[in-house]
Amino acid sequence: MNGVVVVDKPAGLTSHDVVTMVKRALEVRKAGHVGTLDPLATGVLVVCLDEGTKLSPFLSGQAKTYRATMLLGVETDTLDIEGRVVRTAEARVREEEVRQVLARFRGRISQRPPLYSAVKHRGRALYSWARKGVAVEAPPREVEIFSLEVEEVKPPHVTFSVTCSAGTYVRSLCAEAGGMLGCGACLYALRRTASGPFDETRAVRPEDREALRAGVIPMAEALSHVPSLYLDEGAAEGIRRGIAPRAEILGDRDHPLFAEGDMVKFLTPTGHLAAVAALEGRGGADGRTPGACGFRLLRVFKDP
Repeated sequence: MNGVVVVDKPAGLTSHDVVTMVKRALEVRKAGHVGTLDPLATGVLVVCLDEGTKLSPFLSGQAKTYRATMLLGVETDTLDIEGRVVRTAEARVREEEVRQVLARFRGRISQRPPLYSAVKHRGRALYSWARKGVAVEAPPREVEIFSLEVEEVKPPHVTFSVTCSAGTYVRSLCAEAGGMLGCGACLYALRRTASGPFDETRAVRPEDREALRAGVIPMAEALSHVPSLYLDEGAAEGIRRGIAPRAEILGDRDHPLFAEGDMVKFLTPTGHLAAVAALEGRGGADGRTPGACGFRLLRVFKDP
């Protein structure tokens, strides 16, 4: 069973737990998730199945959307409500103050990953160091907040929706906002409502076998954001043998404009995903159309 399924992760389970449930329910050999959700979080967890696990690199960097609730006046070591409380304060803040502070996070920001996170240091996740009592701080990195809208302010709780780049930690955002407000804060609840093109309307419970089967998205559809090029059976067979097509194989058929490094998905005559490739070199008089250049195969997929 090759493809992708969108799972509605329940609270209290790790992302790995959910993948195991899906793997057993669908009886697939391989499965893996795209974008970890902490046990506290619920919502969209994209799970790749069998050959679909090769899609992970092309899906993991997409934007994510969350609905988050921040608890004012409480700071914890994990930056969320499940951690050890390290400081409390009275949350004497006005709604306008909260809105102004959260508005500052829109755009590109520098963010340091939490001590309790899966970010690697010397080959081990930060949380494994933290659990041993070793506080290792990862270097800050740039992330982007595409949108952030406050939905409700009822101190000590603040609910907001945020769309952000991959690698953004919403609990870090809550902790930083709490610091700016002077009362401290931590993440109280979190739901991922979308991951790239996959939103919660497509998400199914991990224990619902029939819904999981019905919800499997074909690999070509899962890469809806990547331009498609159809190949004849001869060229498709060449790809299966690892032969990267050159632009002239496409003949006189219409194709989108490409820049060097752009990705394309090659489809068989029946619409199945044969490969994902990147344009190599430049050709054509305008320096953008493929011309005499070719494609470098990034992933090749077996027949469905």
